[in-house]
Amino acid sequence: MGVSFDTLEENKAFAEKFSFNFPLLCDTDRRMGLDYGACDDASAANARRVGVIIGPDGRVMAWYPKVDARAFPTQALQQL
Repeated sequence: MGVSFDTLEENKAFAEKFSFNFPLLCDTDRRMGLDYGACDDASAANARRVGVIIGPDGRVMAWYPKVDARAFPTQALQQL
């Protein structure tokens, strides 16, 4: 799953353009970005590409400060 600061319409167009097979969540108020360290304040224009692996119990298992968005899903699955 991906998270973006963009609107629902922007995310939909982006996902369609690149034929994503996973959902993009909208974080327009930057709340999730702040909570997971993808930005430092709510006025950030863009999120840093961080990686977070959340376990079945809802707890953060791993956090990566910089990830390659194309490679991270495979890396995350290997860790699980």
